[in-house]
Amino acid sequence: MSIGQELLNAPFPEMVKNLGLGIAEAQYALDKVSIRITQLMAGFKEGTNGEMVKDDTALIKLQEGGQSYSLLALGFTPTFYQFVDTYIELKMAITMKQENEFKASLEAKAKAPFGIFSASVNASYSQKYQYSAEGSSLMRTKLVTVPAPVIFEQRIKELIAAPTQPVV
Repeated sequence: MSIGQELLNAPFPEMVKNLGLGIAEAQYALDKVSIRITQLMAGFKEGTNGEMVKDDTALIKLQEGGQSYSLLALGFTPTFYQFVDTYIELKMAITMKQENEFKASLEAKAKAPFGIFSASVNASYSQKYQYSAEGSSLMRTKLVTVPAPVIFEQRIKELIAAPTQPVV
C-alpha cells in the first residue's frame, strides 16, 4: 500500500492527530539541534561521556597572540525554526456507471422473489460497470526561521559576561 493509499484509508481525525504529533516531535528535535549549535558556537564540544567540555580549537583569535572569542561572544546567534501554516488537503472523486442487459427466455424456473448480491471492486468489476474511484491527498507545512527566545539570549549574554560560570 502506498503512502497516498494510507492517507486515503486513514480516518481524518487520526490523520490530523498524527500530523500534529509529527510536527510537535519535529519542532522538539529542531529546538534541540539549535541548542546544540549554540553550545558549539559558545566554544564547547561533546565529551566522551556526552557532557559538554570547553573546546579551545573552536575559539577565534582576531589577532595573533590576542584573546580568543567564541562565535557567540562575537555576536553570532544560532538559528531557530518554527512550523507555521500546516495544511491537509484531500480530494476524492467517485463515479459509477452501470449497464443493464435484459434477456427473455421461454423456460420457467422456480426462483426466489428477490436476491441480494455484492461484488468486490476489482479490475473486472471496474471494467464491466465502468466504476472508478480516485483520490489524492496533500499534506504541506511551512518552516520559517524565528529569533532565539529572549530569555535564552539574556542567559547567553550573562554567561559571556561571567566566563568563569559553567554553561548550562
